Amino acid sequence: MRKIVRRHLGKVVAGTGIAVAGTAVMMAVTLPGSAGADASGGTGTAGNAASAGGSAGQSAQQQAAPPPGVVEEVPAEGAKGEGRDPLTDGEMARVERIVLNRQVLNSSENVEGERGPQRISVRLADPEAAEVDDPDAPRRADVSFYDYKDDTLVTRTVNLDTGKVERTGTQRGVQPPLSRDETAEATRLLIADPLGAGLKADFKDATGTELTSPDQLLVTSMVYRAAPGARPAALASCGDHRCVRLFPKVRNGAWIDARSLVIDLSARKVAELG
Repeated sequence: MRKIVRRHLGKVVAGTGIAVAGTAVMMAVTLPGSAGADASGGTGTAGNAASAGGSAGQSAQQQAAPPPGVVEEVPAEGAKGEGRDPLTDGEMARVERIVLNRQVLNSSENVEGERGPQRISVRLADPEAAEVDDPDAPRRADVSFYDYKDDTLVTRTVNLDTGKVERTGTQRGVQPPLSRDETAEATRLLIADPLGAGLKADFKDATGTELTSPDQLLVTSMVYRAAPGARPAALASCGDHRCVRLFPKVRNGAWIDARSLVIDLSARKVAELG
């Protein structure tokens, strides 16, 4: 059973909630009942038949019991991956150092308005068309970051063998899923804004404590793009600007409905959908 209390932002849902990291996907989940715990379908007949065999049957079962499982240690990660292996931690740290040189750091801005671009992702790049079947093809990494200074998504491809940046792509109006830092900053802006009063009131109703930090919530985020004629006009730039809708949840508690609110991270403003 779920209890819905309607006030402030719309509703607080008490019960089981699922937070999905990354782009928001909210799902209704039906948990399995107790019947699934019994391999015989919950009737117990299989257990009764086994017990009828007496002590001899029990002895045979004990002899056939498998030995305790052994957990193997995770193998040590090498400094370099091979072929299509995922990037190692060392490779990711290295390509970030190569890409984020002094010029990039001084000319860009992150989600908090500080020097340096906002890291979005570091992933293994797809091989060139002529290298698809080449087992010795060079490994490359795509490093993507968002520059809040001019709202551009920049992707640089680094050759992991030579350490050189082979190409750079710059795009406007492209909005990849939000990073954890961006989601936290959007939550922080909402908490500090007058439009966040309902969120804070609902949180206090659910927990009895004041909401002062994003760390008190589990938050899923979704990029918001304005449709033609969208209201209010303050959100008309969303799509060119980096805007987000939040789906906050009290830790070990209820979802809080904040779907009517949009945070423009580029302008650092909060608006309510009309």
